Amino acid sequence: MNHLDVMDTVRLNFNPASLMLLNVVLAFLMFGVALDTRKADFMRVFKMPVAFACAILAQFVILPAITFALTLVLNVRPSIALGMILVACCPPGNVSNILTHRAKGNVALSVSMTAVSNALSIFLMPLNFALWAGMHPTAGALFQSISINPLEMLLHIVAIIGVPFVLGIWVAQRWPAFTARFKKPIGTISFVTLGIFIIAAIAGNWKYFITYTGVVILAVALHDALAFGTGYVCARIFKLSDYDRRAMSIEVGIRNAGLGLVLIFTFFGGLGGMAIVAGVWGWWDIVAGLALASLWGRNPPVMPDNVDASA
Repeated sequence: MNHLDVMDTVRLNFNPASLMLLNVVLAFLMFGVALDTRKADFMRVFKMPVAFACAILAQFVILPAITFALTLVLNVRPSIALGMILVACCPPGNVSNILTHRAKGNVALSVSMTAVSNALSIFLMPLNFALWAGMHPTAGALFQSISINPLEMLLHIVAIIGVPFVLGIWVAQRWPAFTARFKKPIGTISFVTLGIFIIAAIAGNWKYFITYTGVVILAVALHDALAFGTGYVCARIFKLSDYDRRAMSIEVGIRNAGLGLVLIFTFFGGLGGMAIVAGVWGWWDIVAGLALASLWGRNPPVMPDNVDASA
């Protein structure tokens, strides 16, 4: 068997106890994100309908479609294609809010898009992934060969994203003093812990990552660049301001690879190519996003007359 073919059959190791704890950590992370979310973040949808239409279109339609096309152009292994499609279907991470602030973009828009996108992804993510993975000319057969219950995946996503997200919003409204005091440490602890788990997953399967990272790094780098570019170009097409374009680009570019990794180990048995894509994306995405945000942050955005940067 060709060593590249192994990527479509090898299963990376992550024991059940660690996987259960990883699910808890991810749920705690989503709870922390929700603590920093308010009703006003959702209400902005009605104040900025064009921006939100752009965000939804870019994240849930255009990015998966472009990802699908990229896997065909690069002719990647089926498991790598599945990993790229899954990452593209993941919701944004709250790191996007931090990077948008560093980029001097519209943080209010970024926070609102993160909140709305995470809420929508509870239902759209499994449907989107099944659609694009199922009709892929090479990865489709591999996807069909893996026995996945769509309802089970949906319930799993509801459990680790939906329930903690709703609970966090409720806690933030019910106990604002507690939220103000603990939301930052909760967010920091959960984010660092998730990072440790991702590093542990890579370290526990180091030989595979060393062998195959070189194969996926180009695909991940191009994919990530296209994700950032998709957000920016869509924002330009919708005639959004430079202030909003920075937020849109980062929001679409940053994907929650930690969630992707959880789903890969839970439903795909740690399938080699998928896990390596999510693992590499997890660190590359942040490095690329930080570089882009730092570059933008050197210069203030061109502000439209009708937008308040402090909103």
